[in-house]
Amino acid sequence: MKLRLVTLVCVMSGGAVIAAETGPKDVQFDDYGAVEESLTGVAGDAASGAAIVGDKSKGNCVACHQLTALADIPFHGEVGPMLDGAGDRWTEAELRGLVANAKMTFEGTVMPAFYKDDGFIRPGDAYTGKAPTAPLTSILSAQEIEDVVAFLATLNEN
Repeated sequence: MKLRLVTLVCVMSGGAVIAAETGPKDVQFDDYGAVEESLTGVAGDAASGAAIVGDKSKGNCVACHQLTALADIPFHGEVGPMLDGAGDRWTEAELRGLVANAKMTFEGTVMPAFYKDDGFIRPGDAYTGKAPTAPLTSILSAQEIEDVVAFLATLNEN
């Protein structure tokens, strides 16, 4: 009997962790594009976020933004605003919204939506007729978004 109870508690608590993650289609943006609620319910890790920001195969934020904290990574871009002081300029909710889908705040921005998995234009159909039809996944996971937000929140003007 105790074993069944322990198993039931483990299953139920594991399900709660899974249920806590917000999927890309379920993200709730406010009128200004901010996302108040964590996408995972787990605090982000700033060190992991810094790695994602500089990783050319993940966030690659430095391709468009300059960032003194990651000056050792070559080829910073000038398309987006300087990220130094991002933690002073934007709240955590605003940062989460910007990283998840900046178009909810800045219509027409060229910044990609890092947490979106539908509504994409597939221009390959117009040229080759061979664009993939399988569903696309978001560029970053919910926890990776939280990690990037945690890192950006540490960037102060001082």
